[in-house]
Amino acid sequence: MTTSHAQGATTFAEALQERASKSPDAVAFRFVADDESAEVITYAELDARARAVAAGLIERADTRRVPVLLLFVPGLDYLAGLFGCFYAGVPAVPAFPPDPGRLSRTLPRLQAIVDDAGSDVVLTTSDIKPLIQQSLQSSSGRAPHLLAVDLLPSEDGGLVPRCDHRTPALLQYTSGSTSLPRGVVLSHEHLMSNCHDIVRGFGIHRGSSGGLWLPPYHDMGLIGGILTPLFSGIPETLMSPMTFLRRPLSWLRMVSRYGSTITGGPNFAYELCLRRATEEEIEGLDLSGIELTFTGAEPVRADTMARFAERFAPTGLRAKSFYPCYGLAEATLFVTGGTPLDGWRSKRIASEPLGTEGVARPASPAEPSKTLVSCGRPGPDTRLLIVDPDTREPLMSGRVGEIWVDSPSVAEGYWQRPGESAMTFGEKTASGSGPYLRTGDLGFLMDDELFVAGRIKDLIVINGRNYHPMDIEQVCEESVAGIRRNCGAAFSVEDGTGTETERLVLVYETDPRDDRPYEEIIEGIRRTVSLHFSIPPHAVLLIPPRAIHKTSSGKVQRWLTRRSYLAREFDELARWEAAG
Repeated sequence: MTTSHAQGATTFAEALQERASKSPDAVAFRFVADDESAEVITYAELDARARAVAAGLIERADTRRVPVLLLFVPGLDYLAGLFGCFYAGVPAVPAFPPDPGRLSRTLPRLQAIVDDAGSDVVLTTSDIKPLIQQSLQSSSGRAPHLLAVDLLPSEDGGLVPRCDHRTPALLQYTSGSTSLPRGVVLSHEHLMSNCHDIVRGFGIHRGSSGGLWLPPYHDMGLIGGILTPLFSGIPETLMSPMTFLRRPLSWLRMVSRYGSTITGGPNFAYELCLRRATEEEIEGLDLSGIELTFTGAEPVRADTMARFAERFAPTGLRAKSFYPCYGLAEATLFVTGGTPLDGWRSKRIASEPLGTEGVARPASPAEPSKTLVSCGRPGPDTRLLIVDPDTREPLMSGRVGEIWVDSPSVAEGYWQRPGESAMTFGEKTASGSGPYLRTGDLGFLMDDELFVAGRIKDLIVINGRNYHPMDIEQVCEESVAGIRRNCGAAFSVEDGTGTETERLVLVYETDPRDDRPYEEIIEGIRRTVSLHFSIPPHAVLLIPPRAIHKTSSGKVQRWLTRRSYLAREFDELARWEAAG
């Protein structure tokens, strides 16, 4: 039984109009608060609130087509602001509001987005408006005009949406995991195309319902958790990521309570639940209704899925519900995925040829190996190539190269960055085929399925061999006590001799629950890396909890961590460096 897509709608303003007209009292979204109480908004209510926001924006004629910044704590007000921008025909720029307790860490990225987008209007709510007024200033010296959506007068419903399928709907700023954030320009056409791919890939049907805690400010939480449910006409239950991080099992209680059939998150979310779950909490859960549990946005770990499936099996969770997938902001969100309720597939790949020759082949039983998980196949409208990034020659199955993508969901480019846009979105193969999106991700195809190996810019090359930092980090986190999972970075630095020789550095947060000596932790990291990778670290740095640089979606920023390491900007708990 398929979903009821908004018939004939070419924009999300039209899609919401149609939902409000045909199913005015149906639940569109539910938002679960810290105390697990819930607010509900129907399609008709969301439509009315979006029109009120649009009317307030249109009164400011100078905002026409100029990006509007959205600064909200997660909740229903954010939805009104987002769809209000769609109705007004102005690009929405979703972003995290400044954190008063961490302004030195969160404000620079936000200020970079304001300056890059050129936003002179900010949508927010009255309760955080004073904080934003104090925090923001544009590079031109003009303070953006702030509109509190909760104080806007109601709209009478006569407003006509000012957009078509080609109108820029979003500036989706990249996570900044390997560089400063850039605004990906997404039209309504891009968004609707990708939502269609997600519906098809996830097998969403009329009985489906979603439940997510993911940040609603970019790709996975925004397109997957807000736009796709509205596109497909299924109810979605949302929760603040802060609530999840404070109490990870609140995510699973939400899914259990409201019977969500689709949920998911990055690998670290499953690890966090595994570490925090108690037997009493697990006993009270019913996860038998889950049909699809997606995992993506960071390396997908077979071991994590297996342990999670085993630990939560008493709740009725089916292991085959796990759905590894791959995507990125430049392609809106979704690029490849598996088959719903088919489980995951992984392969043991021989480490030596993978690292030295870029060749992926199955490992023999006694051969050193790494386990990689299939992220499935692209949809029928997507072309995917593995390409040598230097020669631009497509590579055969089993060869590691850069992942190139062409689909109707691929964006036109970055906001006001024509040079970078041409290099990233307009690349052609050596034979002239294209254009393709260069993802910057490394991977290979095997049995026509995509296996992701890492990021080009994060790649560590030592003595002619390639090492992926996430492999080193994973082994350390599995083997060394006293460090926090998903809170470390492996990267290389030049040795300072002028020969461009690279040396390995590891930076890790310590676990405050573990009181073992720092020297013992450092020795454990050194021993583990030398044993598993045959490369002795050049340096190991231990830092306090919550000090590592991360993106707003929780990805470790290795490039920024490297910069802070070299500048000695961290509050150092312990540092070891090799002599000479």
